[in-house]
Parts: sequence; C-alpha cells; structure tokens
Amino acid sequence: MKKNIENSLAIFETYKIRRHYNEETEMWYFSVIDIVGALTEQMDFKKAKSYWTTLKNRLRKEGSELVTKCDQLKMLAQDGKMRETDVANVETILRLIQSIPSKKAEPIKLWLARVGFERMQEMNDPERALNRSREYWQKQGRSANWIQRRMTGQETRNKLTDYWSENDVKKGEEFAILTNIIHEEWSDLSVKSHKNLKGLKTQNLRDHMSEEELIFSALAELSTRRIAETEKAKGLEANKIPAKKGGKIAKDARLALEEKIGKSVITGQNFLPKLKK
Repeated sequence: MKKNIENSLAIFETYKIRRHYNEETEMWYFSVIDIVGALTEQMDFKKAKSYWTTLKNRLRKEGSELVTKCDQLKMLAQDGKMRETDVANVETILRLIQSIPSKKAEPIKLWLARVGFERMQEMNDPERALNRSREYWQKQGRSANWIQRRMTGQETRNKLTDYWSENDVKKGEEFAILTNIIHEEWSDLSVKSHKNLKGLKTQNLRDHMSEEELIFSALAELSTRRIAETEKAKGLEANKIPAKKGGKIAKDARLALEEKIGKSVITGQNFLPKLKK
C-alpha cells in the first residue's frame, strides 16, 4: 500500500481499491465501484460500474437505505483525471457485501478488518503513524523544518481531539464544526475556502501549509485546548467558545507578524506536483 494516509490506492489481491482517509471525520472511505469489481471478479471498470448501477436501482426498489449512505468524492480515474465516484465507509461497505453473492466476500471482510486494525494500531501507538508520515514527507522532498512543524502540529491536534472525545464532543461532524471555527478565527478563511485558495481537492490541507500556517494553526489549537481545560468545557456548544477564543489568539499573533513583514502569511502555495507543459 502507498504510505499516504489521506489518499491511497490499496491493492486487494489483483484489484485496486481506491480509498480516502478523512482526518476531520477520522474515517476511511472506499470506492464502491472498485469494491464491486473485486467482489464480482470484474476487471473491466465499465462492467463493474454497470453492475453497481443495476444493484443501486434494485436496492432503491427494495427500500434499502444503503444507497443513501454512500457519498461522492473525487478520485483519480483510469483516464488520469479526478472524477466524482460513489464512496462508502467500512460499515456501509460491509452491508453492501451482503447484497452481492460472491466467494470474494470473506477475503474482503478480512482486508477491511486489517485496514481498521492498522488504524487502531496507529491510534494506540501514534509513533507508527508519525514514522510512516515522516517517511512519506521525506520522499516528497519536504524540508526537515517543515516536517518538524507538521509533526508538532499533529501532536497538538491530537491532544485537542483527545480532550474533545473525553468531554462529550462527537467524532465526525462535531469535530469538523469545531475545527472549522478555530480555522476561520485564526485565518479568516474556512477550511474549505483555504483549500480552494491552494487549489486542493481531496488533499489534506495541513500537508500543503507553509511553516507559518502550520505554526499559527498549532497555536490556535493549543490555545483552544488550554482554554477549554480551564473552562471545563463539555459538549459541542460549550466548546465553541474556547474554539473562538483560541483561534482569536492565533489571529492576533498572525496579524502582528504580517504587520512587521508587510505581507500575508496565508498563501495559495501548495506542494502539488507541477504539471508538465
């Protein structure tokens, strides 16, 4: 498997399964068509897509909620372009497997379980994830200083999300809401707007931040956690207040630096591969 945790092309036997890890919701999403292709032993993408279309229609007629639980993400298609495709999390994929008669079902269940187990290992032993990420960034040519900032920022982020988890904030949507509040407070941009500025799609925003952006993001999240701990904030609504205050502290620091250097530290620059002309 490739080492990029956010976007990777996993290999299940001879079938390539596109997948995406959403750090905000902390969930893996898999290409439904790729899973269907593996289950039906269909290497032809168009035939696998046709099978999924027929199955979707049947499931809708049966009143199944499975189809409504599928999302859409842009993933790298066979023609080399990013195209929207149906994706689903592990729970939904396991339900989908039950709808397709296939001798491949059990191996895929085991493969999905292994993906989940690897993620659990990283959660219990963060050094695994850090080492894997360090190797990936080094191969991408990132500087030692950038890698240190990125890793320090991730540790700060993990401590904040640990606090949220322990104080009645739900993983997924509620984490994303608070993250966006913090980000918008310190940068004057929502997470989505910042990604758009950098020309990112499914990529992880933090993997494309400058050193300054990483530092201010970490300051905002560190400040948020300290304030939340002091105020003993519990639940989503209560934690929105520390999120705003923490983000404001980083914003004030950002504005002070920008005044001294005469330019914005919020940049549209990214680390995407340069397109050949």
